[in-house]
Amino acid sequence: MNRPSEFRMPNDECRLVVVQDQLQPCPYLSEAVARMPLRLPIGNVTPEITDQMLVMGFRRSGDFVYRTQCPACQECRPTRIDVTTFRMTKSFKRVLRRCDQDLSCQWNPPSVDPLRVEIFNQHRQVRNLGLSDEPVDEDAYRSFLADSCCQTRELSIWKDSELIAVSIVDLGRESTSAVYTHFRPEYSRYSLGTYAVLKQIEWARASDRRYVYLGMYVAENQHLNYKSRFKPQQRLIDGQWIDFDKG
Repeated sequence: MNRPSEFRMPNDECRLVVVQDQLQPCPYLSEAVARMPLRLPIGNVTPEITDQMLVMGFRRSGDFVYRTQCPACQECRPTRIDVTTFRMTKSFKRVLRRCDQDLSCQWNPPSVDPLRVEIFNQHRQVRNLGLSDEPVDEDAYRSFLADSCCQTRELSIWKDSELIAVSIVDLGRESTSAVYTHFRPEYSRYSLGTYAVLKQIEWARASDRRYVYLGMYVAENQHLNYKSRFKPQQRLIDGQWIDFDKG
């Protein structure tokens, strides 16, 4: 029998060892108490393993993965899009058309530099994200986004020669996972969060991947409930992926 601190993946090639497990203030809902055990993958995290972890609701933070196990709340719903059935609305088409005309995109390994850290801190401050007002430094940025236990890429978005947005994306064999997107607030007119998701859907289709995971949907969190606009979608509820066609 596995120890309570271990979680073995179905094919037994990788195990997840709990390195931190405690109650904490919820990062998504005020006055709520969260429990999100932080697990370290031991073994080779192949693209197939990444797919399996995403199917089970895991998210990545640096070299670690987690999923919510909160004592009195189940409002966090892992969310994904099947790119074979995703519908482009008129609004999405406008965003894509305008941004494709004015902006350019690059896919590369994650980078860490003062510019990316500056954009991260600007984005978090203006949008009132995070539980602390303290800015992150390059080491913190690296440990959160660039250090990874799986295959990871950076989608960078440019206005002429200026970097204006960064989206970190994990790669499975059949899926991608949007880890975190941050952008310069002064370019919010481009709907860069939406544009980043649409470019990930494009890339998933072009690379024969079926699912784009959007992270947590939380109905009462204005920074997370926008995900309901991407339809149809599925949310993980009681261990089952349930179809949702409406917000």
